[in-house]
Amino acid sequence: MAAVFGRVSVIVTLLVCFHGGQAQHLLTGDATSDLDSAPTPAVHCWCATYPNVTLCSWPEPPQSPPTHYVATYSERHNQSVTKQCHLIPPLWYCRLPNLKLLTDYIINVTAVYSGKSSSHLASFMLEEIVKPDPPEDVRVYSHDIRDLVVEWSTPSTWANLDIFPLKYHIKYQWENRGTLKIVNLGPLENTRVVLKQFIPGKTYLFQVCAMELLGLGKCSNWSSAVNVTVPVMKP
Repeated sequence: MAAVFGRVSVIVTLLVCFHGGQAQHLLTGDATSDLDSAPTPAVHCWCATYPNVTLCSWPEPPQSPPTHYVATYSERHNQSVTKQCHLIPPLWYCRLPNLKLLTDYIINVTAVYSGKSSSHLASFMLEEIVKPDPPEDVRVYSHDIRDLVVEWSTPSTWANLDIFPLKYHIKYQWENRGTLKIVNLGPLENTRVVLKQFIPGKTYLFQVCAMELLGLGKCSNWSSAVNVTVPVMKP
């Protein structure tokens, strides 16, 4: 069975396993092969280089780590053909290269323990999980009185900028009489913008995020923060 939440599908499977000679029925999106609860890998997938490379990751259990993981994936409408997902320890990443556009995929990650195992299945479409890495080398500096220039570089991992350009959002914040003020700007297609009417003597914190130009997937995580204090003119 498949449960759909918004545009994300979660595959729910009916598994039958045997324990002590008796069949056990497990109806769940996460499956274990033993009554003793084995930690289930919570899998998160994203595409930071559309459409070339998709990564899936999951946290290492804090206690009793598994002996190893097995990760496979397939097209949802052709599940008889499965492929191995290349594991990248010790952070437990899984690399899925060259996925097809507009195609539903299923990934199955199984944590294998001594005498038991635990699996997580999830379904995704490449266009839904696009998430670039954050913009790099964010710079903020003064430009005339009370104006600031914000510049940044595109994420170096985004390999097809000419074919799949990015758009950007800026967030800046400052404190005013103990209250945090936040302004969000965008989308912007350039990597440089002049912002006006800042308060001399105030310190502002700037961050930038990147998103595929047509709005596929999500905006990246915010870039590293840059602090700048607007200079005060001498009388």
